[in-house]
Amino acid sequence: MQKFLFLLLAIATVFASCKNTGEATTEATSDGIHFGEVIDTAGVIAYTDLLSQVATQDTVEAKVVAKVSTVCQTKGCWMNVVSDADSTKTEMVVDFKDYGFFVPKDLGGKEVVMLGKAYKEMTPVDELKHLAEDEGLAAEEIAKITEPKMQLKFTATGVMIK
Repeated sequence: MQKFLFLLLAIATVFASCKNTGEATTEATSDGIHFGEVIDTAGVIAYTDLLSQVATQDTVEAKVVAKVSTVCQTKGCWMNVVSDADSTKTEMVVDFKDYGFFVPKDLGGKEVVMLGKAYKEMTPVDELKHLAEDEGLAAEEIAKITEPKMQLKFTATGVMIK
């Protein structure tokens, strides 16, 4: 019963997340434009290095550079990132801690530095469909989502557009 309630709460949080009306916190520095926490770029690792670390650990706190592949087209409340150096194009779903900030919806293709925590999590079908809707996928594509999926995720406290 507890697992069911936790799953229900997690799904409700995702559905409510894109409806948040808070404004993104931004700050421009000489390094780039920051959303959320301002990031010092010292100690930044490559996305492929993060993938190696997450393969052997449950969670990894990191500052990582990656390329944005897609962004929530509803509000900019999540994004997916990849690395050109990763031949498998392993995608990571990025959300923003406490939905305290959002990123521009036209961020696809740009390089970002993120500060936060990476982890793996099973994503339920309802959440996968919700994310697909936010991405703007066609109804036929969304209907093909029928199984939960283990995903690499990242909760960011800050994102910097280089």
